[in-house]
Amino acid sequence: MTHQPMPREQALSLIRELLDAAFHRDYERVASFYAVDAIAVSPVFGEVRGRDAVGATWRTLFTTFSDLVIENVDYLVDGDRVALLGKICTTDRIGWFGQPPTGSPITYRLVLLFTVIDGLVVHDERIYDSAGVVERLEKARLDKELRTASEVQQVLQPRTAHVGPFFESVGDSIPCRAIGGDFFELMELPSGDVGIVMGDVAGKGPAAALLAALLQGMFAIEAPGGGSPALTLSRINRRLAARGIGPRFATLIYGVLSSNGRFTYSNAGHNPPVLAARSAVRRLETGGPLLGAFADAVFDEETLQLQPLDTLVMFTDGVTEARNPGDEEFGDDRLIERIVANAARPPLELMRSVFEAVHDFCQGTDQGDDITVTVSRFDSPRSTS
Repeated sequence: MTHQPMPREQALSLIRELLDAAFHRDYERVASFYAVDAIAVSPVFGEVRGRDAVGATWRTLFTTFSDLVIENVDYLVDGDRVALLGKICTTDRIGWFGQPPTGSPITYRLVLLFTVIDGLVVHDERIYDSAGVVERLEKARLDKELRTASEVQQVLQPRTAHVGPFFESVGDSIPCRAIGGDFFELMELPSGDVGIVMGDVAGKGPAAALLAALLQGMFAIEAPGGGSPALTLSRINRRLAARGIGPRFATLIYGVLSSNGRFTYSNAGHNPPVLAARSAVRRLETGGPLLGAFADAVFDEETLQLQPLDTLVMFTDGVTEARNPGDEEFGDDRLIERIVANAARPPLELMRSVFEAVHDFCQGTDQGDDITVTVSRFDSPRSTS
């Protein structure tokens, strides 16, 4: 007996009714569209034989992914075969293809090939964009991990204002990616002095952020142990070079402010901070090479006598190298001009003014580096004798 293919509209109606039953979780009705000896093949379930077993695959799919929908559906009919082309949208709560669950929405292409004989589906083949699914899942997982890393990095940065008996300090950082290689820290030392550090790790992304966290940890150990800024940088430089981190270097400046206004600093290849004093504006350049390049590097230091309301602005090169739509750099001159014009304002307002100046200059242009600024002000000196 020669089999006659179903008319096109009947075949389409059959498959639409099957999908409608699946969406409404009517799995007995879903199974009724399949032949007793039907076969279903898919990357998720493998080869499944029998009406009830095939119906169970639909039950598993829709109960596991309760928000699953199939969008942008198109149908092709060729004799006994009906092809459904669409896009699956759902939330990844259990993990796919050996990947851990991300909890994020995922979308991927889907092709369903149905063979229909005598009004029943005898073969059901499901083709997923497996490579695309894995790629999307991996991206979603990485995005989630980066968001977590960004939250941790923000916690590590002392973003709230620090006010002591003789100082006030604020800082903030805008990474060009989810996480960045800039860092800053304010440390109240056992001596009663205050340590101020800012660093900028070469490179971008997770590797730079990990090295930045490592350097912060090193300072947390070394700085309270005493010693001058130059000696502290030398110790950290040797430890960093000994780790064999290759081309991963860091620029850094570390200064110690005492209650009598004495400020001693050493600059390891970092952008020279701006000291806005009542008498003049100067840059702090004394120091040595960047950290991690030479294990035996020597660092110099300089001691300054600050007066009440003298203000120190530290920044990374993401500030001065920020670019506008015309590919022009913000530059040192604009930065110093903004600092001088706002030097009398409270540290928080001065810092915000610098960020606003960079933002207005860039006009929404994407930046290729992290932008970090700290403002520290000496307040009221008192005798240490």
